[in-house]
Amino acid sequence: MLIMKHVFEKKVYYADTDAYGVVWHGSYLRWLEAGRVEYCEQLSGKSLAELEANDIVLPVTNMNVRYKLSAKLNDIVVIETEITKYNGLSITFYQTVKSKETGKTYIEATFDVVAISSTTGKLYRRVPAIIAESIEKELKCLQPV
Repeated sequence: MLIMKHVFEKKVYYADTDAYGVVWHGSYLRWLEAGRVEYCEQLSGKSLAELEANDIVLPVTNMNVRYKLSAKLNDIVVIETEITKYNGLSITFYQTVKSKETGKTYIEATFDVVAISSTTGKLYRRVPAIIAESIEKELKCLQPV
């Protein structure tokens, strides 16, 4: 069940491509990270720096990236980020990178993140309230009445 979504567009520049003019695989990972970061910031109302000041960092514990097609120089790509699972302990994001022009999918990916202490590096037993409350509030708003 897809729950929430964050969407942004990105133009492919030379720095995003390899010697053959196709997007280098690491560029996709940067864009996917930007989608997750912007989404978490939008959802919590806190920047990454503010979360870290609250002793919270959200490392990726699992990722599965499926490369389907290659984007090329000057393409406009659309990066979509959705939360597909939240159990209080971890958050699962489903992400796609698609062509704005054709709608074809370049990348499909899932990422699992957890919350750890930025000072001790220890895993929190539960996602801290500053993030959990935002997710739970939005989940309640999306449930049918």
